[in-house]
Amino acid sequence: MSGTKDSPEPSKDDELKALQAALGAEHAAVYGYGVVGGRIGDQRRSEARTAYDAHRARRDELQRAVRDLGGEPQSADAAYSLPFPVPDAAAAVRLATELEDRVAGVYSDLVRASSGTRRGTAALALREAAVRAARWRGGSVAFPGLAERSTPSSAPATPQA
Repeated sequence: MSGTKDSPEPSKDDELKALQAALGAEHAAVYGYGVVGGRIGDQRRSEARTAYDAHRARRDELQRAVRDLGGEPQSADAAYSLPFPVPDAAAAVRLATELEDRVAGVYSDLVRASSGTRRGTAALALREAAVRAARWRGGSVAFPGLAERSTPSSAPATPQA
């Protein structure tokens, strides 16, 4: 998809930065779903496993995409700070929702920073994250990938010191 006269074609540097940000979010999601899986109840364990596998697959795709643009994919951190304690299944569901909202946000950025097939893939990943978030939450938000940006809890996951 080419840029319009009002929106120029994204630059390779912007696209690479957005890919790296999406990769970082996927690393954090894989880590976070490890926590979710350890706390979620039996009735939703397969849903958590499916999401974990989906994020691992997206992470691997993003690593290839970064290399395709001549970059070195960022590595996962050893640990990530969680946005809140996760002592039980209810908190695990909230964490899964938060992870999906964060991932949707970075894919929204990647949609803006890319074009062509990569933009389509990013839009699909945004949609998948929004659907998972809606399932965890029990409802959807008006603009997945954008609405959560207005809340203070949507700061990106950060590595533990």
